[in-house]
Amino acid sequence: MRDQIPMDVQPPSSGDAVFPQLSKTQLKKLKRDQEWEANRAKRKAKRKEKIQEKKSRKRAAREEGVPGASNSSKPAAAYAEGQEIRSEAKPRHPRFIQLPITLVLDCGFDDLMHDQERKSLGSQITRSYSDNHRAPYQTHLTISSFGGHLKRRFDGLLEGQYLAWKGVRFLEEDFVKAAEQANEWMNSHQGGKLAGVFADEKTSSQSIEELANAGEVVYLSSDSPHTLTELRPYSTYIIGGLVDRNRHKGVCYKRAMDRGMKTAKLPIGDYMQMTSRFVLATNHVVEIMLRWLELGDWGEAFLRVVPKRKGGVLRDADRGTNGESSRDYVEDDDELGDNTTDRMGNPVSGRREEDKDEETLKQGTFRERKCPDAATEMP
Repeated sequence: MRDQIPMDVQPPSSGDAVFPQLSKTQLKKLKRDQEWEANRAKRKAKRKEKIQEKKSRKRAAREEGVPGASNSSKPAAAYAEGQEIRSEAKPRHPRFIQLPITLVLDCGFDDLMHDQERKSLGSQITRSYSDNHRAPYQTHLTISSFGGHLKRRFDGLLEGQYLAWKGVRFLEEDFVKAAEQANEWMNSHQGGKLAGVFADEKTSSQSIEELANAGEVVYLSSDSPHTLTELRPYSTYIIGGLVDRNRHKGVCYKRAMDRGMKTAKLPIGDYMQMTSRFVLATNHVVEIMLRWLELGDWGEAFLRVVPKRKGGVLRDADRGTNGESSRDYVEDDDELGDNTTDRMGNPVSGRREEDKDEETLKQGTFRERKCPDAATEMP
């Protein structure tokens, strides 16, 4: 007997030429998605209820004087007397330092990606924001050409939570306009100061003006014949926000050349020996640059970011036994799946792609994806 189709997902009539006929599998998937969306509020309420129950259990345990239920060293009798008990102060996170340098994620490739690839790009953007937000030396992070399917996804399914992000700008203009505006941001009163790897630069007003005038705009692409040796203050570095599984090779490099922009690739081939040709995801490139701003060492920056499964080791044997001991710093993509942690180190798990994206925006979790032209590859 033919399966009955629910009324809310009935296929269009034969006279309607606008919508294609849906298969049974597509109809079932559509129904599941509709039910999942309809129960979103219930799931949220259930999560809140569990949190309240957990708080209530902890409160009851403290009142009963259960050992380990509270970090306070005061006796449980104080609770019975109604005295206010304050837990020990939590350690404060170190304050970040804003540097006069800009990273632009060029998202002008919306029409070159499939829906699943746009989801991957959204996760990479989220991780890039999270890494920059937690970095000791922060950059002016900018998302250019923010529109189309990507923006509709952020506004719709992800409920516009990106609007509450701090220290990041979303622009509808392309990367050229973003670079022009970045020059104004970096030279403003809140543009940042010369610290970290830039601390050795002279700080007289004349030298700062010279540094600002010497700032450059560079589009990063693995196809560039030029290699980036260092990051410079008052400069803008553009990273292609494209996930295409190598279908559109060289598109970022061509995009930059058509606009007369300087290009360069990260010096990964000068510092690491790889077992195979590879490319890095957009968020990998961002994190490598943030690590360099923190450490001033490309080799250490690559080791801490490049996934372990890539099999990369430092070319300089003095850093370790053929680089093997230093690989403990390297993060593996496969470890960042359904079971990961939030900023506080608490485990986070997801059941569906939609929930993973929601948690990604709220807590900075993600699945890392590959992005060809945003990366640097081995020759």
